[in-house]
Amino acid sequence: MEEMAASSAVETAVGIRASAKEIARSGYPSGENKILSLLKKALPPFVVFVLFIGGWEMIVRMIGMPPYILPKPSDIAAAAAENSTNLITSVSTTIVEALIGFAISVVLGISLAILLALSKTVEKSVYPYAIILQTIPVVAVAPIIVIWFGAGINAIVIISFLISFFPILSNTLIGLNSTDQNMKNLFYLYNASKLQTIWKLRFPAALPYIMAGLKISCSSSVVGAIVGEYIAGIGGGQGGLGYGITVAATRLQTPYLFACGLAASVLGIAFFLIINMVSNKLLKSWHESAMK
Repeated sequence: MEEMAASSAVETAVGIRASAKEIARSGYPSGENKILSLLKKALPPFVVFVLFIGGWEMIVRMIGMPPYILPKPSDIAAAAAENSTNLITSVSTTIVEALIGFAISVVLGISLAILLALSKTVEKSVYPYAIILQTIPVVAVAPIIVIWFGAGINAIVIISFLISFFPILSNTLIGLNSTDQNMKNLFYLYNASKLQTIWKLRFPAALPYIMAGLKISCSSSVVGAIVGEYIAGIGGGQGGLGYGITVAATRLQTPYLFACGLAASVLGIAFFLIINMVSNKLLKSWHESAMK
C-alpha cells in the first residue's frame, strides 16, 4: 500500500510539473518572458537603425560631402538643438492645425457616411461627388481656398480636412454596408427602425473599418497641414513645419530642413500610434484584427 501511495504521489508531482510547463508555454508569459519578448521585437529594428545612422555618418565624413548638400546625422541633431525654440513652436503649430482638420474630417466623414448608408438613392446621388472631390489635386484648389478664407490657420485647416476626409468617409461607408445580412433581417423582424439598426448593429459592426480609416486619415492630416503651410501659411514666430521647411530650403539650411522633415515624420507616427492604441482598446475584446 505504501509503495502504491508513493508511486501515485510521484505521478501526481510529475503531472503538476507537466501542467506548469504547459501553462508557462501558454499565452500567459511571466515577467521575464515578457521582457525577453519585447527585446526580441525591439532589438532588430534598433540594430538596423544604429547601423543606418552610423553608416550614414561614416560615409558622409569619408566623402567630405558639404552639409548643405547632404548633412550628417550629427549636423541634423546640432541644427535641431540650435533651433530648438523655433522647431518646438513649429511642431506645436502644426499639431494644432492637424488636430483641428482631423477632428472636422472625423465628424463630417462619419456623419455623411451614416446619411449615405441610410438610403441607397442618396448614396448613389452624393457619393460620386465625394470621389470627384478626392481626385482634384489639393494644390489646384488651394489658391481658391486662400482667396475665400484668407491666408492663415483657416485655410490650412480646410486643406488638412480635404486631404483626410475621404478615407474616413469611404471606410465608414464600406463598413456600414458590410453588415451581416442575417443580422439585418433579425432587426427587421423585430421592427427596428433604420436609426436603431444603424446605432445598435451597423455602426458597431463597422468599427474595424472606421478605425482603419482613422489610421489613414490621422497621418494624412499632418501632411495636409504641412501642405497648407506651404501655400497659405503664416510666417514669423507662428509658422508651422511647412513654413520652417520653406525657409530652411531658401536659405540652404539643409540640416535644419532635415530636422523639420524628421519632426513631421515623428508627428505622423505619433498620431498613428495614438489611433492604433484607441483601436486596440475598442476592438481587442471581440475583433480578430486586434486580438493577440
